[in-house]
Amino acid sequence: MTPIISPSLLSADFLHLERDLTLLNQSEADWLHLDVMDGVFVPNLSFGFPIMEQVARVTRLKLDAHLMIIDPDRYIDRFVALGLHVLTVHYEACTHLHRTLMHIRELGALAGVSLNPHTPISLLESILPYTDLVLIMSVNPGFGGQSFIPTTFEKVRSLRTMAERLQPNLIIEIDGGVNTQNAGALYAAGATALVAGNAIFKSPAPLQTIHELKNA
Repeated sequence: MTPIISPSLLSADFLHLERDLTLLNQSEADWLHLDVMDGVFVPNLSFGFPIMEQVARVTRLKLDAHLMIIDPDRYIDRFVALGLHVLTVHYEACTHLHRTLMHIRELGALAGVSLNPHTPISLLESILPYTDLVLIMSVNPGFGGQSFIPTTFEKVRSLRTMAERLQPNLIIEIDGGVNTQNAGALYAAGATALVAGNAIFKSPAPLQTIHELKNA
């Protein structure tokens, strides 16, 4: 599978958002990662539908939404109506995860599950056949710019082994502290999609950084 690069909108310059989105349109990036935070599931707020609707009009990238919110089922229909390619919910936030994933699929988006750093891969055993993507958090969710948690590599290897048995086409996405120094090792462990925020938007050469991430 060709590596997927998903720059995180959270790290963009919101005073010059159209400029940053136009830059990404010229890059080798594949998706645009939307970190949606409610201040309850995670200790921070990010952005809501008015901003995402404007972003969807400007970007050429496929939209990759990561819901760090409680009770995400309330908003699934509205999120998918934005034209999302992937909609990811947290394992820790969904009481009826199978129902949630099936609803996302029925609406035409890829269904993703995210795991916090403390949540073991083994909990996905029963749900993996109904999952298109697993997002492994390599930092504690809620804030950008955190340091990468090294035990992520073993989680990726364990998930890839499980996926070969239960869901061979699974996309394994990593979010948090991803940069050009650890991207190659993440691919080697079994990751197929990388979310990067500060590594791209704080780079003096964002297009080159995206190229290096994609070809690490």
